[in-house]
Amino acid sequence: MEQIFEEAGRRFAGRSGGPTQRMLLKDRDNPRRYLALIEFDSFEEAMRNSNDPETSRMAERVGALCIGERVYTNCDLVDQRELA
Repeated sequence: MEQIFEEAGRRFAGRSGGPTQRMLLKDRDNPRRYLALIEFDSFEEAMRNSNDPETSRMAERVGALCIGERVYTNCDLVDQRELA
């Protein structure tokens, strides 16, 4: 999964409206469960990206690695701050 996201990051590099940040998380309590967080500057850019054929190909590759159903969730950032 990491390799797929790395390759996609190289393909999307320099493109306007693409992802601005990504995180791939592994569930400590269920090591077969992963969560990918993909950040965009706006909801509209995220939706344009979702409709991109390149994104569809990447999602198919990730889906082939999944055992269960993939779940997509659209979230709005409510608060973010450093806790130092």
